[in-house]
Amino acid sequence: MSRFALIACVGALMAAQTNAATLSVHVVDAGGQPIPDAVVTIRPATGTSAQPIRFAWRMTMLQKDIAFNPHVLIVPVGATVAFPNEDKVRHHVYSFSKPARFELKLFGRDETRSYTFTAPGAVALGCNIHDTMSGFIKVVDTPFAGKTDAAGNVSIPSVTAGPATLTVWHPRMKAKDNEASFALLVSPSGEVSRELRLSLR
Repeated sequence: MSRFALIACVGALMAAQTNAATLSVHVVDAGGQPIPDAVVTIRPATGTSAQPIRFAWRMTMLQKDIAFNPHVLIVPVGATVAFPNEDKVRHHVYSFSKPARFELKLFGRDETRSYTFTAPGAVALGCNIHDTMSGFIKVVDTPFAGKTDAAGNVSIPSVTAGPATLTVWHPRMKAKDNEASFALLVSPSGEVSRELRLSLR
């Protein structure tokens, strides 16, 4: 590689690094208490890359101790999610949600079923055998997504600089479709911090 080409590559890398920021969001309820399992997504005004979206976590919704684990799972459009059963009893997973209506009929311990999610939106899960079981899969079409932890915090790295829309979703949020959107300006580098206060049912 020539010296000029090397300098150009380094310059492009530095430009890319200075044109993105880490977004840190703290989500609390009306009383100031942290809200876990709130999904935060960012959509830059310039759009997102056409490259396939990949997240660091596994595309798996486990059934264990008569519960879905995790309670909320974020997946990209087109993802195939595995539903392994680690309980001693059988499960019958279903959803009547508009983005994905499906049934995974009775399957027992150490068996796995799967389903491919082709449309964005929130998918509520249930079990025909165990009425107390509930879970959610949030299907997104942006690589800039994350879920708040027990302290109500989420950090989303490498967000494209410039104007963007921040959307927060929670299954108990008092809002249309359980979500709300806000205008956001992402700085060219460094970190952007926001606190969001939600009203829950």
